[in-house]
Amino acid sequence: MGEEGKASLVFIPFPVVSHLVAAVKTGELLASRDSRLSITVLVMSMPTDTKISSYITNPQINFVRLEQVHESSAGEEAMKPPKSMMHFAGRHKASVHGVVSQMMKFRRVAAIFVDIMCVDMIDVAKELGISSYVFFASGAAILGLMFDLQSLGDLAEFDGSDEVISISSYVNPVPARVWPDPVFDQESGFLELSRKAREADGIAINTFLELEPRAISSNSGDERIPRFFPIGPIIGGEGEESDESRRKRDEIVRWLDDQPDSSVVFLCFGSFGAFEAEQVVEIAEALEQSGKRFLWSLRKPAPEKGIVFPGEYENPGEVLPEGFLDRTAGVGKVIGWAPQIAVLSHPSVGGFVSHCGWNSTLESVCCGVSMAAWPLGAEQQANAFLLVKDIGIAVEIKMDYRKNSGEIVAKDIIGKAIEQLMDPTNEIRARVKELEEKSTMALMEGGSSYNYLDCLIQDFFQSC
Repeated sequence: MGEEGKASLVFIPFPVVSHLVAAVKTGELLASRDSRLSITVLVMSMPTDTKISSYITNPQINFVRLEQVHESSAGEEAMKPPKSMMHFAGRHKASVHGVVSQMMKFRRVAAIFVDIMCVDMIDVAKELGISSYVFFASGAAILGLMFDLQSLGDLAEFDGSDEVISISSYVNPVPARVWPDPVFDQESGFLELSRKAREADGIAINTFLELEPRAISSNSGDERIPRFFPIGPIIGGEGEESDESRRKRDEIVRWLDDQPDSSVVFLCFGSFGAFEAEQVVEIAEALEQSGKRFLWSLRKPAPEKGIVFPGEYENPGEVLPEGFLDRTAGVGKVIGWAPQIAVLSHPSVGGFVSHCGWNSTLESVCCGVSMAAWPLGAEQQANAFLLVKDIGIAVEIKMDYRKNSGEIVAKDIIGKAIEQLMDPTNEIRARVKELEEKSTMALMEGGSSYNYLDCLIQDFFQSC
């Protein structure tokens, strides 16, 4: 079928790697399932480099870069995330309207998929008479939390409290100390995201029924929530590799090849994960005292706030305890950037110390690697609670840790969690191996996510 005879799906991701990759992979999945579909991804340009250029080269997808919008005001610059991010996305509404309306002159646009940070684009879909779907790159439990917290009014009174609240999408009551930071500040606009999401025709979510049965059931049974389509796990690649990243990957894999099966603990904290020197020392001493083999992605904190990525240490020894690299040379390897999927899928890796970002969580589950939960921010604390308490595939380092608090987690706490994580008799290993198998089955013909994807395709073909 030629492109002119296809129905187009337009994806509008927030332009950071984790969100963009999930959107692109979802588009690929939809197009591969139904030959009537073509995929267009609209890419907004951030004022800072968000490292997405190597991820927008897929020949099967039409990428359209939107013109950069430079409007700003002192009041806007003072906004806190996520409201500042929502405002950034919202400023592109006119540009999106122009691009999509032009597309509609030549082909049928079946639906617009908007990132949760871009929900204002639902208005564009309404204006153009097109169905809109939210693509939610995190899990169903945290989305349920966002919906339920809307009914509690001003949440500032819960900030710092020991209050525990029953949330429909979680098995166990959820303590306020693991709620996302922005919910306590009405000016952040965090809950506006889920309020606006209620206006969409459906929500496609990157999870699968066997991982979050309670959350999927509770959200699907709520008439106030749009139709719900759990179509994951959708995990991304590492992007188009440079010669240097390929060299680093090969070096890391060669080192892992020399380690016994399930013997290495992998420490990696996501795109923005980096610790100050005092915390780095505690981690290093915990690793050394544990005697476990380790692969540690150690990043240098960014010099400024905002969407700026951590850097690389030219000499990691400058921040590590004196002699650490020499003393651990036989059992450990300190790296910068990490090819995370390649590492997690390697048979020598037996545990993952993670910030509990949802992409990392799904990658860990799909590779059958249990986790030690050390969330840093965003929705990661609530994810950590889900993994430790509800699903039982992670041990806790500190579920309510918040990087911006300045708190230092002691080496004894870190070391104890690593010991639990790497204990071959720990029952969490069996649970995550079971979920690894179920994650594969979910995407196969007849599986839960396979069937939900079919329902999603039927949904927007019937309404376009």
